[in-house]
Amino acid sequence: MAHRQSQKLGIQKNKLLRYQKVLDYYNEVKNPDIPTTVIWRKYIYPKFAISRTTLYEILGTPVVKQLKDIQAFEDSQISMF
Repeated sequence: MAHRQSQKLGIQKNKLLRYQKVLDYYNEVKNPDIPTTVIWRKYIYPKFAISRTTLYEILGTPVVKQLKDIQAFEDSQISMF
């Protein structure tokens, strides 16, 4: 059972790390004068091949907080041994 939870946590962590890469690149190319849809079409999609819906999901995800929560959980698991 613990292995299954650990596996789910690893999958979630990897997804969040991918999200972080997309967010970093998005913030690098973001310009207030350019709509997000244009940024997605010109920059995000060619590099990451994600849908516009996925980009909006990423933008709405508290990536840093969730990664900190996962790290705290991993640290607490390690300290148990």
